[in-house]
Amino acid sequence: MTEGERDSEVLALQIGRPLRAASKVLCRCNLGLPVVAEVPPILDTGEPFPTRYWLTCPLAHRRIARIEGEGGVRAAQAKVDADPKLSKALEAAHARYARDREAQLPRGTARRGAQHRPSGGVGGSSGGVKCLHAHYADFAAGNDNPIGRDLHGVIGEPSCHAPCVASIDGKLQRNPDWREPPDDDDSR
Repeated sequence: MTEGERDSEVLALQIGRPLRAASKVLCRCNLGLPVVAEVPPILDTGEPFPTRYWLTCPLAHRRIARIEGEGGVRAAQAKVDADPKLSKALEAAHARYARDREAQLPRGTARRGAQHRPSGGVGGSSGGVKCLHAHYADFAAGNDNPIGRDLHGVIGEPSCHAPCVASIDGKLQRNPDWREPPDDDDSR
């Protein structure tokens, strides 16, 4: 099995379903497992996909889901609304995200003005804060995203004691021994 094939299998196990297009791992955790994958703007089915960076790490996903569940999207949007400098930085992140995704479209797609193509900024958003997972993934992929940066400051680097996916009896699978480390983990 090649590294790309193994990565694809691990990504599918992390997200709990088959991949809809070949994806490239952009960053890894302390155990060498994917944290963020880059997804092409057009899926294998021809469907447009606006989310360029997909958060696959179960630990980061879980922690951000809790923040979202506690009103994190509204809180982040309120912070953006109250700070013109932050608002401009978020607008720039949305514009860069859309521009970079547009550059990844298959040759001719952008010029032909195809009806079915992804649009919007981070996670397909038309502006503002839509999905904290998408903002975090954009930042973790190495991009300047103020919302993702703030989330990183809250959840830290994904750092587990046991891998979320492991080879068990010669087969890759979700690791039944994986547990979320405590939030006060010293590795953060």
